[in-house]
Amino acid sequence: MNLREKLAANKFVVTVELDPPKTVNLERILTEVNSTNFRKLVDAVNVTDCPLAKLRMSPIALSHIIQEKIGLEAIFHITCRDRNLLGLQAELLGASALGVKNILALTGDSPDMGDYVMATGVYDVDSIGLVKMVNKLNNGYEYGGDGLKDKTDFFIGIAVNPTAQDLTKEIKRFEEKVSAGANFIQTQPIYDIGLLERFLKLTAHINIPKIIGIMPLKSYKMVEYLNSNLPGIFVPPGVKERMRGKDVEEGVKISRKLISEIHKFKEVAGIHIFPLRDMNLVCRLLN
Repeated sequence: MNLREKLAANKFVVTVELDPPKTVNLERILTEVNSTNFRKLVDAVNVTDCPLAKLRMSPIALSHIIQEKIGLEAIFHITCRDRNLLGLQAELLGASALGVKNILALTGDSPDMGDYVMATGVYDVDSIGLVKMVNKLNNGYEYGGDGLKDKTDFFIGIAVNPTAQDLTKEIKRFEEKVSAGANFIQTQPIYDIGLLERFLKLTAHINIPKIIGIMPLKSYKMVEYLNSNLPGIFVPPGVKERMRGKDVEEGVKISRKLISEIHKFKEVAGIHIFPLRDMNLVCRLLN
């Protein structure tokens, strides 16, 4: 079964975030995702699109290579930052022709966060508009309304933050993305089960698969960075104190407990792991 079929069958899935390299040499990445343990535990890998506006290989190209060479399903990220309406549709048609059908539609980090602050952020549409665009292609129409000879068949994912500071606004955008044609969500990392439970109750009326983000903490310094620089991610004081003077092993224990709790929610379709470029961490976390 592919990812779409597994979610339809209520199989608990595991997806993993993967950052493409800033090189053409893929030997290391392909070796990591092709290990026996990794393949046994993971249903699909998310291939990011120049995260934090830093140069990386095309996510569509890498997704295609992983699917063709490894046989592991990929979810490619596509952002509105780098492409206008024409370029976005061209990329999507190319991805469809290459057999890369799972997509995570994102607005994208601003160029001033990355290595090319002089680059222009396009943003002809935001993530809601991008979902509409993909859904139109799936129905045989380009964004401008003209008909296409063929339909695409994308399985459309979106990102949602269960611990957003303005949760009302976040849920409203969630609803708009689903109305635009989204099929599943992957969330930002959570560290507080109570906040996740609140989010699931407030979104119980939105009946699409919800895959919950897990990012193992690696140090106390990492917690401080998250709290200072990523206000949408909430690390509770108790978790922060557990990491004081500890390393990734404590972070793995915390994440395992979270995963155990997440399994209890029937509304949850799976987990999405952010291993921060350490693919071995996925096997350590799940074995």
